[in-house]
Amino acid sequence: MEEVLQKLFNSILEGNAAATREYVQAALDINLKPEVILNHGMIDAMRRVGALFEEGECYVPEMLVSARAMQGGMALLKPHLQQTDKKSNGKVVIGTVKGDLHDIGKNLVALMLEGEGYEIIDLGVDVPAEKFVEVAKEVKPDIVALSALLTTTMPSMKTTIDALTAAGLRNSTMVIIGGAPVTESYAHQIEADGFATDASRAVGMVNGLLANKS
Repeated sequence: MEEVLQKLFNSILEGNAAATREYVQAALDINLKPEVILNHGMIDAMRRVGALFEEGECYVPEMLVSARAMQGGMALLKPHLQQTDKKSNGKVVIGTVKGDLHDIGKNLVALMLEGEGYEIIDLGVDVPAEKFVEVAKEVKPDIVALSALLTTTMPSMKTTIDALTAAGLRNSTMVIIGGAPVTESYAHQIEADGFATDASRAVGMVNGLLANKS
């Protein structure tokens, strides 16, 4: 059992998607509980990737490859998790704001949050404030995550937060922001609930916000 989980852990760490799928299936074949496979084989691996990133031992491309390997394993595991009625850690609506077409950072945050057990509703790129409001009303997320890579599109973050406030959604939904030009002071300025400089810290921030909420 431990050997299969270790191999799964290593395959995600190395970004080997084919091996990740192989070891997820092998773990299922020996009747390991889906939650054990997820928590000890996959989430632990992505946490290790995040720690290596923060230590400067790996970079965004390596993180993305590991996250995609994990996503492939998740595709195999999800039906089994649903059968066990595993409770989601929370819902996160994520998107790149209007005018901005960059998605690598957003995709990485979404993948890592999904690996942490969150239900992700990814709206893609160039998302207008009205779309965030529409989806937030529909799915009632715990968190709305806004991404921007251009200084020229950062004002769309404020527009979106203002629209969520006007729609009466800010009492029940927190907003976090991120992206290369985004700063903590800007997050305070536009009244976001949180800000992270990278995907690994974004996961920790979401965990912390929701722990405090409950």
